[in-house]
Amino acid sequence: MKTCYAGDELRGVSYLMRIVSRKYCEARLALSRWHSGLVLLLLFPIFAVSDADLASFERQLLSRYGSSAAYIAGEFRVMLGEQASSPVAEKLDVVNHFFNSRIRFSDDQQTWGKHDFWASPGETIGRGAGDCEDFTIAKYVALKLLGIPEEKLRLTYVKAQLSSVAGVPSQAHMVLTYYETPSSEPLVLDNLRAEVLPASRRPDLEPVFGFNSKGLWVGARTGSTGHDPLARVSRWRDVLQKIRSEGLD
Repeated sequence: MKTCYAGDELRGVSYLMRIVSRKYCEARLALSRWHSGLVLLLLFPIFAVSDADLASFERQLLSRYGSSAAYIAGEFRVMLGEQASSPVAEKLDVVNHFFNSRIRFSDDQQTWGKHDFWASPGETIGRGAGDCEDFTIAKYVALKLLGIPEEKLRLTYVKAQLSSVAGVPSQAHMVLTYYETPSSEPLVLDNLRAEVLPASRRPDLEPVFGFNSKGLWVGARTGSTGHDPLARVSRWRDVLQKIRSEGLD
């Protein structure tokens, strides 16, 4: 009787252990899935596009421009992942350096055979070249993908004094400016400079007007003019459509 009871008890314990083991494994799997999701959420908390979209972006560039462009697109994808949870100042520095170090300056006539052409990030990376507008647009898109609110970013036309020689005329130029608040001194991302500097340290630049998809600002004013930038800046409307087609919006 004892032996029989002991055997039944052992079989019962074994059965219970199998149930506990199975439940434990199921719990571990659920926790693992939750943890993986949490890690992804922490790494990519505010991406406007998914990793699949960025992979599609790489494939688009491989198909249209070849392996060199796809390689830079891959670096772009990695950079976004690495910087997703970085402080804002680091995001600005890294994005500024990323494009300044990988894209060579070339005017629109040389790159596109046109007098004035605004390229999407895919087109700029694809050609590996661009002018000041193209650098600015690419940085703007990258920072938006990194969660920088659009209202803090402006594509800003400036008059740039490219020479210290008296009497040398200024030149039309575009930079990306970041405003922590509407009344803050902006930080300037420029393809002509490696550092991201506050506007007070860029006396060579005189703001003419700035814009994003939400507003248009004249000079150094903190208040928007109330004009629709998509209506006033037609090339901006056109390039936004290209950005959407690349899956970056």
